[in-house]
Amino acid sequence: MVLALLLSQSKYLFLSGIITALPILTLINMGMQMKNMKADTFHTVLQNTVFGAVGMLLFTVLAFLLTNWYKPGIAVMSALVVYAVFMLCGKYMMSIVS
Repeated sequence: MVLALLLSQSKYLFLSGIITALPILTLINMGMQMKNMKADTFHTVLQNTVFGAVGMLLFTVLAFLLTNWYKPGIAVMSALVVYAVFMLCGKYMMSIVS
């Protein structure tokens, strides 16, 4: 929440939008999951959700850091590529573990 407050005061408005949307989408998603899933499936999805949250944090931090060196469009696309690679590698790692 402190990060959201700091980013909402920055000149990078797209980052404050991303930070604001994440908790809202997470709460909606978890509410739907609890209504429609069995307990063991919910725990598996929760593990994937934590991994996805780390990926979104990585995306947001990279987008913020890369805007210091590149134009915002290039920074966001680069962060998106890193996020996609992170998620694909994570999917592979999760399949090995389970």
